[in-house]
Amino acid sequence: MAKRKRLTPAENAALDTNMAAAPETKAMAAHPFGVQPVATRRPPIAQVAGDAAAQAALDEVADELRAAKTSGRMVLELRLDAVDATYLVRDRLVADEDELSVLMASLTARGQQTPIEVVELGQGKYGLISGWRRLTALARLHAADGQGGYGTVQALLRRPEAASDAYLAMVEENEIRVGLSFYERARIVARAAEQGVYPDQAAALKGLFGSVSRSKRSKIGSFLKLYAALDDRLQYPSAISERLGLALVRALGVDPGQGDQLRERMRRNVAETAEMEMAALERFLDQSRNTGPLTGALETVIIERVTKNQPVKLSPGISLVSGKGRVVLSGKEVTPELVTELSAWLRRRPLGGP
Repeated sequence: MAKRKRLTPAENAALDTNMAAAPETKAMAAHPFGVQPVATRRPPIAQVAGDAAAQAALDEVADELRAAKTSGRMVLELRLDAVDATYLVRDRLVADEDELSVLMASLTARGQQTPIEVVELGQGKYGLISGWRRLTALARLHAADGQGGYGTVQALLRRPEAASDAYLAMVEENEIRVGLSFYERARIVARAAEQGVYPDQAAALKGLFGSVSRSKRSKIGSFLKLYAALDDRLQYPSAISERLGLALVRALGVDPGQGDQLRERMRRNVAETAEMEMAALERFLDQSRNTGPLTGALETVIIERVTKNQPVKLSPGISLVSGKGRVVLSGKEVTPELVTELSAWLRRRPLGGP
């Protein structure tokens, strides 16, 4: 039997001539298969796609932040000197010192809890819409600190479509937090009309205080007359109570000439405190009640017309018609408050007395 010849693998001549065997390295020897792995590298198309996705995510976040800022959902931190507190004619004339002290103590202990509202004016400036008390309290704390503390204020950016929207936001914020006096309400109605924000006082009254009761709106309208007669003569008008203000309006309405007398009196006697000014107004009111505006020829005319059942115009907005056993008052100034005060006067009046 012939002996079989052992076969050996064929050698590749091209490989033998063109590629030399790589020397074995220590790393190759350590690998279980004797082959050094090649480092993985991302294909160019994958890298481009990843970069585009990352940029798109950043753009989306930036757009969302811009939208949050412009829609008032982002709280901004602004320097105090970047906020113009005089951007709107303020409805609040003075800040109660006790209330302001309480607010400053709260800001010191807990920081600012509620942002103010501002409108962007450009060039890093903002106009104050609401939050005047908070801004004032922070400014006082900043001035007293001496080390640069309390120099910023948290704010929400608003974009009112019209000036009337900004005024309405200011009024509503103060109505909710700390109510304005009737004089302050009347004043902002008058000033908004004067600034051209509304075509007239009637539109301003309805626009700014359309959500309040009809009775309250009527009282604000009455105080408008007091504003027109005395605003440049009063030092502490916000201290005028509802009762005193309405009584003054009625007194001036019955005898308009008394308005000039009161203006001259307040000009000659400038009050140093709110209490002094209120006392002066009360004295004027008492004197007008005692002397009575219905004197001389005017009283004669009224008596003659009453006896003839003819209507008598007592003042702008109040007319009187009497008959046998009846007296009828009519007009836009015949308000529930007038009826209440008239009823109280009749109850106090002695029978057969004046």
